[in-house]
Amino acid sequence: MDLAQLIAERRPVLLDGAMGTQLAALGLDMGGQNNLSHPDEVAAIHQAYAQAGCSILTTNTLTMNRIFVDTHRVGVDVRQVNLAGAGLARSAVPDGQYVMGDMSSTGQMLEPYGDYKTEAFHDTFKEQAEALAEGGVDGFIVETVLDLREALCAVRACKAVGSLPVIASLSFQTVDHGGRTAMGNTAQETAIALADAGADAVGVNCGDLDPVQTAAIVAIMSQAVSVPILAQPNAGRPKLIAGKTVFDMTPERFADGIAECVRAGASLVGGCCGTSPAHIHRVAEVCFPVA
Repeated sequence: MDLAQLIAERRPVLLDGAMGTQLAALGLDMGGQNNLSHPDEVAAIHQAYAQAGCSILTTNTLTMNRIFVDTHRVGVDVRQVNLAGAGLARSAVPDGQYVMGDMSSTGQMLEPYGDYKTEAFHDTFKEQAEALAEGGVDGFIVETVLDLREALCAVRACKAVGSLPVIASLSFQTVDHGGRTAMGNTAQETAIALADAGADAVGVNCGDLDPVQTAAIVAIMSQAVSVPILAQPNAGRPKLIAGKTVFDMTPERFADGIAECVRAGASLVGGCCGTSPAHIHRVAEVCFPVA
């Protein structure tokens, strides 16, 4: 079965958890540059998630698009870092598991709020998607995006590369007023627009919501569109402690929240910031028990 068929079946599927905060826990800077500078550490995190019970690994390539790399002076070759990311994730998956190419924001804004036109965003996402496809991913996940227009650019760019499935997920700041992103997009508006753009699944990840609040966004989306819904919340709402952002939700409480997301209509679930292989393993035990 290919990944597109798995997603379309709508049976619950478990994705992995956070990469960035796991790298930070090892004392490394967060980011895809570690695919080249610390490949063993990245591979070990992938392997831990693969062993925790998930069916889909995501590459460590979140912001490795040309606009982000250039404007943030990351100092890596875009094609090389994405190929490396795909290869590291692929090396960790046993038979029956899949790899999705992870894509996210450029870190810049579209006109009229910023200096970039949609064509520039489309081109930078298409370049990244082409490298990930060359690296052998089974599909793409566009996630942790704050602006619906940027997410639409990414989805359309991925679809322009070929027939691989695309999951598109935005981050929400509140569940009030129909759920809102930082740019004011509602959950219903977001789900409909992404599905119309060709996303094979839509959803919610990261942001300022805990897992139970995430379930409320899932419920709105599942009523708005017919495509499968993704939920990948953080390990609780972020807290600032001694100048550091901390996510302190236990694996047990996180898994209970994911169960709420499944009941609300999510068929694709996993974790974002602050989650670990322990969180994903607990979700596997609670939501995907072995008969």
